[in-house]
Amino acid sequence: MTAKPKTAPAPAATWTRKDLVSIRDLSPEELTLVLDTAAAFKQVSAREIKKVPSLRGKTLINFFVEPSTRTRTSFELAAFRLSADVVNISASTSSLSKGETLKDTARNLQALHADVIVLRHSSAGAPLFLAERLESSVINAGDGAHEHPTQALLDVFTIRERLGHVAGLHVAIIGDILFSRVARSDIFALLKLGANVTLVGPSTLVPREFEKLGVRVTHDIDSILPEVDVVNLLRIQHERQRKEYFPSLGEYTAFFGLTRERAARLKPDALIMHPGPVNRGVEIDSEIADSPRSVILDQVTNGLAVRMAVLYLCAGANHTSSN
Repeated sequence: MTAKPKTAPAPAATWTRKDLVSIRDLSPEELTLVLDTAAAFKQVSAREIKKVPSLRGKTLINFFVEPSTRTRTSFELAAFRLSADVVNISASTSSLSKGETLKDTARNLQALHADVIVLRHSSAGAPLFLAERLESSVINAGDGAHEHPTQALLDVFTIRERLGHVAGLHVAIIGDILFSRVARSDIFALLKLGANVTLVGPSTLVPREFEKLGVRVTHDIDSILPEVDVVNLLRIQHERQRKEYFPSLGEYTAFFGLTRERAARLKPDALIMHPGPVNRGVEIDSEIADSPRSVILDQVTNGLAVRMAVLYLCAGANHTSSN
């Protein structure tokens, strides 16, 4: 029987970043380190006592300028599991609503000796802006249509856990690629770990421009389904669109939704993923979302382990660099 560690076995000294703002910046080795550390922390979550003292005495601030439930709660629970103190702040309850700048708000939080600031913001680049100006660790919890690093990490973690590897797999990302920060982070993570990626959706939301990243683009979902090992479905990002990119939700479902008929064309062991929230009956049939091939709830569970790993590594690197 494998001994269950009190803390993650991966040495923090091999991780030198105090911040996590982008998957694009990480090397394959750094990605693998996060995944391996997350695997150790997932063992902790299966124990009767689910806490470890890794971040005891440290303070994490969840600063969500853009609304969120899943990601904020996951980071909060991850911090609690690591024995950190947690404060949640939203835009409506912060001084941002009174005209204070993001920089001044964050500097005030640092002045209160916050060790880690988890930031979700509607503006791309906001986490990097703060990371370059603060001593606190800054974790990007989603910035506009730019990136969502921890979502990509939990996605590749789930794939590796279920299929045993990522390299050589064919992953289809289907839906609103143009406005999706999840898609961008997933693309970077999957390519760095050796997967083949195909983007699928209407031409208005999946322009050929994405091929410059090293992925394949197609607007015919039916041609790609029999080939893929993983299907990652994305919801339509209505809140980031300023015009209509397809005639109706019904037409979108008819051409790009994962219906029962389409799901039958997948390989028997193909995984079905979705970052949530799921629009049942639009991007995926409700029965398929609840099928044995769906790993949507596994993604939620693994998100906790991944965020524990990210907090542990970044806070540890920040502590080392400040001594």
